Amino acid sequence: MFFPMFELLFPVFFLFVMGLMAAVVIRGLKEWNHNNHSPRLEVEAQVVTKRVNTTHHHDASNMAMSHTDTVYYVTFQVKSGDRMELHVPGSEYGMLVEGDRGTLSFQGTRYLGFERY
Repeated sequence: MFFPMFELLFPVFFLFVMGLMAAVVIRGLKEWNHNNHSPRLEVEAQVVTKRVNTTHHHDASNMAMSHTDTVYYVTFQVKSGDRMELHVPGSEYGMLVEGDRGTLSFQGTRYLGFERY
Protein backbone atom coordinates (compact mmCIF):
# COMPACT_ATOMS: atom_id res chain seq x y z
CA MET A 1 0.00 0.00 0.00
CA PHE A 2 2.80 2.44 0.86
CA PHE A 3 4.92 1.82 -2.25
CA PRO A 4 2.27 2.66 -4.90
CA MET A 5 1.65 6.00 -3.15
CA PHE A 6 5.40 6.65 -3.05
CA GLU A 7 5.69 5.84 -6.75
CA LEU A 8 3.10 8.53 -7.44
CA LEU A 9 4.29 11.20 -4.99
CA PHE A 10 7.99 11.01 -5.75
CA PRO A 11 7.69 12.09 -9.43
CA VAL A 12 5.19 14.82 -8.50
CA PHE A 13 7.49 16.16 -5.78
CA PHE A 14 10.52 15.92 -8.08
CA LEU A 15 8.72 17.85 -10.86
CA PHE A 16 7.58 20.47 -8.33
CA VAL A 17 11.14 21.05 -7.06
CA MET A 18 12.55 21.16 -10.59
CA GLY A 19 9.83 23.65 -11.58
CA LEU A 20 10.74 25.90 -8.64
CA MET A 21 14.41 25.76 -9.55
CA ALA A 22 13.63 26.58 -13.19
CA ALA A 23 11.45 29.53 -12.10
CA VAL A 24 14.26 30.96 -9.96
CA VAL A 25 16.79 30.62 -12.80
CA ILE A 26 14.40 32.17 -15.34
CA ARG A 27 13.62 35.07 -12.99
CA GLY A 28 17.34 35.74 -12.47
CA LEU A 29 18.03 35.65 -16.20
CA LYS A 30 15.14 38.04 -16.89
CA GLU A 31 16.45 40.54 -14.32
CA TRP A 32 20.00 40.22 -15.68
CA ASN A 33 18.73 40.78 -19.24
CA HIS A 34 16.57 43.75 -18.15
CA ASN A 35 19.55 45.37 -16.39
CA ASN A 36 21.82 44.85 -19.40
CA HIS A 37 19.29 46.54 -21.69
CA SER A 38 18.66 49.46 -19.31
CA PRO A 39 20.60 52.70 -19.69
CA ARG A 40 23.34 53.53 -17.22
CA LEU A 41 22.05 56.48 -15.22
CA GLU A 42 23.66 58.97 -12.87
CA VAL A 43 21.27 60.93 -10.65
CA GLU A 44 21.49 63.10 -7.57
CA ALA A 45 20.36 61.03 -4.61
CA GLN A 46 20.36 60.76 -0.85
CA VAL A 47 20.90 57.65 1.27
CA VAL A 48 17.61 57.19 3.14
CA THR A 49 18.05 53.88 4.94
CA LYS A 50 20.14 50.72 5.03
CA ARG A 51 19.30 47.12 5.83
CA VAL A 52 20.95 43.73 6.00
CA ASN A 53 19.44 40.33 5.15
CA THR A 54 21.29 37.49 6.86
CA THR A 55 20.53 33.80 6.30
CA HIS A 56 22.07 30.86 8.11
CA HIS A 57 22.59 27.51 6.39
CA HIS A 58 23.28 24.25 8.22
CA ASP A 59 24.63 21.07 6.69
CA ALA A 60 22.11 18.37 7.59
CA SER A 61 24.76 15.64 7.41
CA ASN A 62 27.21 17.50 9.65
CA MET A 63 25.59 19.86 12.14
CA ALA A 64 28.99 21.37 12.95
CA MET A 65 29.19 22.71 9.38
CA SER A 66 27.22 25.86 8.70
CA HIS A 67 27.67 29.15 6.93
CA THR A 68 26.00 32.54 6.85
CA ASP A 69 25.12 34.64 3.81
CA THR A 70 24.70 38.39 4.22
CA VAL A 71 23.16 40.64 1.58
CA TYR A 72 23.35 44.43 1.95
CA TYR A 73 20.67 46.86 0.72
CA VAL A 74 20.56 50.65 0.61
CA THR A 75 17.51 52.78 -0.16
CA PHE A 76 18.21 55.93 -2.15
CA GLN A 77 15.85 58.85 -2.72
CA VAL A 78 16.16 60.94 -5.88
CA LYS A 79 15.07 64.59 -6.39
CA SER A 80 11.59 63.61 -7.62
CA GLY A 81 10.96 61.88 -4.27
CA ASP A 82 11.08 58.38 -5.76
CA ARG A 83 12.94 55.77 -3.74
CA MET A 84 14.82 52.71 -4.90
CA GLU A 85 16.38 49.93 -2.86
CA LEU A 86 19.53 48.50 -4.40
CA HIS A 87 21.76 45.58 -3.45
CA VAL A 88 25.23 46.97 -2.68
CA PRO A 89 28.56 45.26 -1.97
CA GLY A 90 29.46 44.94 1.71
CA SER A 91 32.61 47.02 1.18
CA GLU A 92 30.48 50.00 0.09
CA TYR A 93 27.63 49.38 2.53
CA GLY A 94 29.89 50.21 5.46
CA MET A 95 31.00 53.46 3.82
CA LEU A 96 27.47 54.77 3.21
CA VAL A 97 25.73 56.71 5.98
CA GLU A 98 22.06 57.63 6.17
CA GLY A 99 21.75 61.23 5.01
CA ASP A 100 24.70 61.09 2.59
CA ARG A 101 24.07 63.07 -0.61
CA GLY A 102 25.79 62.47 -3.90
CA THR A 103 25.59 60.98 -7.36
CA LEU A 104 24.08 57.51 -7.63
CA SER A 105 25.06 55.39 -10.64
CA PHE A 106 22.83 52.45 -11.53
CA GLN A 107 21.61 50.34 -14.43
CA GLY A 108 18.12 48.94 -14.01
CA THR A 109 18.22 47.36 -10.55
CA ARG A 110 22.02 47.02 -10.62
CA TYR A 111 23.98 49.31 -8.29
CA LEU A 112 27.08 50.74 -9.96
CA GLY A 113 28.32 53.24 -7.38
CA PHE A 114 27.71 56.29 -5.22
CA GLU A 115 29.94 59.34 -5.13
CA ARG A 116 29.45 61.78 -2.24
CA TYR A 117 29.44 65.54 -2.81
